[in-house]
Amino acid sequence: MVDQQSKVVLVCFVFLSLLFNYSLEQQQQLLSSRIERLALLQLRSSLGLRAREWPIKADPCLLWAGIQCQNGRVIGINISGFKRTRIGSQNPQFSVDALQNFTLLASFNASNFALPGLIPDWFGSVFPSLQVLDLRSCLIRGVIPASFGNLSNLTNLYLSGNNLTGLVPSTLGQLSRLEVLDLSRNFLTGAIPVSFVGLRNLTLLDMSLNYLTGGIPPGIENLVRLKFLNFSGNSLSSSIPAQLGDLSSLVDLDLGSNSLVGPVPLDLRGLRNLQRLDIGKNSLSGSLPGNLFSPLSQLQFLVLSDNSFTGGLPGVLWSMTQLQFLDASRNNFTGMLPNLSLNANASTAMLNLSRNLFYGSLSSVIRRFSFTDLSDNYFQGRVPDYARSNVSFVENCLQNVSNQRSARDCASFYAERGLIFDNFGLPNTTQPPAQSGKKSRRTTIILVAVLGGAGLLAILVIVIVLLIACTRKRGATNQRGTGVGPIPAGTSPSPPGMSLNFSSLGDAFTYQQIIHATGEFGNENLIKHGHSGDLFRGLLEGGIPVVIKRIDLQSVKKEACMLELDFFSKVSHPRIVPLLGHCLENENEKFLVYKYMPNGDLSNSLYRKNDSDNDSLKSLDWITRLKIAIGAAEGLSYLHHECSPPLVHRDVQASSILLDDKFEVRLGSLSEICAQEGDNHQNRISRLLRLPQTSEQGTSGSANATGAYDVYCFGKVLLELVTGKLGISASSDVALRDWLEQTLPYISIYEKDLVTSIVDPSLVIDEDLLEEVWAMAVVAKSCLNPKPSRRPLMRYILKALENPLKVVREEHTSSARLRTTSSRSSWNAALFGSWRHSSLDVAAVPAAPASKMEGGSSFKQSGTSGSQGSSQNGEGANSSSTRQQSREIFPEPMNVQDVERPNED
Repeated sequence: MVDQQSKVVLVCFVFLSLLFNYSLEQQQQLLSSRIERLALLQLRSSLGLRAREWPIKADPCLLWAGIQCQNGRVIGINISGFKRTRIGSQNPQFSVDALQNFTLLASFNASNFALPGLIPDWFGSVFPSLQVLDLRSCLIRGVIPASFGNLSNLTNLYLSGNNLTGLVPSTLGQLSRLEVLDLSRNFLTGAIPVSFVGLRNLTLLDMSLNYLTGGIPPGIENLVRLKFLNFSGNSLSSSIPAQLGDLSSLVDLDLGSNSLVGPVPLDLRGLRNLQRLDIGKNSLSGSLPGNLFSPLSQLQFLVLSDNSFTGGLPGVLWSMTQLQFLDASRNNFTGMLPNLSLNANASTAMLNLSRNLFYGSLSSVIRRFSFTDLSDNYFQGRVPDYARSNVSFVENCLQNVSNQRSARDCASFYAERGLIFDNFGLPNTTQPPAQSGKKSRRTTIILVAVLGGAGLLAILVIVIVLLIACTRKRGATNQRGTGVGPIPAGTSPSPPGMSLNFSSLGDAFTYQQIIHATGEFGNENLIKHGHSGDLFRGLLEGGIPVVIKRIDLQSVKKEACMLELDFFSKVSHPRIVPLLGHCLENENEKFLVYKYMPNGDLSNSLYRKNDSDNDSLKSLDWITRLKIAIGAAEGLSYLHHECSPPLVHRDVQASSILLDDKFEVRLGSLSEICAQEGDNHQNRISRLLRLPQTSEQGTSGSANATGAYDVYCFGKVLLELVTGKLGISASSDVALRDWLEQTLPYISIYEKDLVTSIVDPSLVIDEDLLEEVWAMAVVAKSCLNPKPSRRPLMRYILKALENPLKVVREEHTSSARLRTTSSRSSWNAALFGSWRHSSLDVAAVPAAPASKMEGGSSFKQSGTSGSQGSSQNGEGANSSSTRQQSREIFPEPMNVQDVERPNED
């Protein structure tokens, strides 16, 4: 009995001890600092945080989301992904003065939480214990405070995806403990600070997508722990330093989209752990050292595209088992593909050798790749059966595939190199007479040939009659169109330049006039390196400013220059940049003289430096942006719908939209213009026959020669105007796809407020203008439909931009009427019904993250904004849910069945 009582007493004692320890631990976890509690309440108020995350009556250390405490003091604050209150979202600011009271703060994370404003100077001086600072995608503007160099314990600094400007402070080089530094996707200028070479603990350095100049700082080899180095998308203009090869721990090196020059140093073979190397889109030259890649056995991703490399590709690349992506396109590589006996069939690897000078027969090495682009080379011989489904052969010298080079082009290429051209498998002379056979068999063959020829002739006559009728009808209805007349039937096309009307091509300048106008092509007059030639500022006699394009025929085909001249000789429109003259007297260089555009192009005019002495930028206002969009649409609509045959620009991006002194648009970059492939009914025929048509690649080579391709590119330009994110229209497919996946869910014709999360924060607009922004975003999304057949025609897009409020405003009392009314009477269905079944539509996307739903930009909210919270049919937060458009804006849809049925393509 005594033993049982003893056991009970012992159990009670243990229970009370545990309860006391738990109570003591709870007391230690409670916020003990009254000053810090008051500071948290002030921060809650200034940032407009909701009671759901930070309940005012609860203890912050126990129940406040994102608050981390130690010994009763706050050591971590994480507000990433939080939503603001309604009042807080109306005027979001970088109001964090209360943070100065947290002297033990080790981590502050506000990523994807809107903090539009300047980082205060004191921010880098009051946190002696701060280790992690994450301010990614917070809409911060202004400069990085030099006081950040005082954060001596900082290990991770994230400032990417903001609107930071000015120079990168050299004081950041004092952060000796820094392991991660991410300053990417901003507007930073100047050189990379030399002091960065002292950050010896860095494992990641990302300064991509800025406006940095100069070169890679000397001493970069000191960053011995670096694994990820990204300087892509800047204007670095030096050579690649050989010292980079000392960074043996480097896993990812991205120097793409700069202006780097010179050869690739052999010392890069020291990067033995490298898995990803991107040096594409630079001005690198020379041949690649044969033994450069031998030690790089871990390499998986290699980009060499858009440079001036010569010689052959190192043979080791073909046998690297880890390599999954190789892009060597748009260079001057030459040679034959090696005949390697590979065991494996096609893997997931991809190979792009387009736009080079490769020749010879195809080899089994291409069986290793799941997709190969060999277009625009000089391969000859027959195409093996195993390569027909996954290889692009356009513009070669191959025998049994279509859309190849001319026999003269191929023969000339092989003759210049002392090689034998197989003449597409045909003899150089006429075919020998057929062997005699049985008379009856010969009679049957003749009879079949005669009947077949008669049938074919009848079909050709019908087709020609229909074409003539359609052409006459188009000519009768197209009063503004300027004919670019097709080649008459029965004649062979003349070489470019043989039938040019030079009287319509402006003045003929002498070479000495061109030299004098450009100051002997001095670097101070260089505007940029274009893909068809270098552009220089010039001043003609009499003080007339011009832009002169120097075309080097050793790197650019003469046909490209002549085709552009041919275009100007037949086409004239106020939205096309005027050609003032030409100089064609030099054999190896040609010069085209254009009218000078004072405001440059859209890529450098969207943001301009203030007139003041500081480095801040001033963005174009919305009225000007809409004006630019309409002007560009007018030019493209003219090419697509008013020229005969229809023309395709093929290089639509911000840099090809030129702006005069009144910001009127003139389309430039005209060297890629060509006649549209097929006819206007090609897409409908493809659908009727259930032919696959989802690729952007056309038979002409690198850029698709269809209007749908121009529309897709124009959609990227519209998004650039809406979001203010530079470089979208010129970005790579991979980068663009990732960005679109994050952006398009915020564009919906059902919800206006969603678009505020992606609008350029520098735009200050009222409610009416916000509807125009919303309309342009919706039009942009329709242009970016992944199926070319479902993108709107350019003439529809032009009218939508001219009447943006009719795109999104209701014209009838019930917003649900669109669902019950035939889409035949709805222009809305013509333009937007096509992508409502798209996987990118916001209707199929869950609710947007709070960080992007709240306070995306600086809007002046009108008093009516609050009344939009309820709709008549209860389907959305705005009265703009589903809208019926008037029939007068556009004609009825071309493809009503595509609107009324789910996607069947």
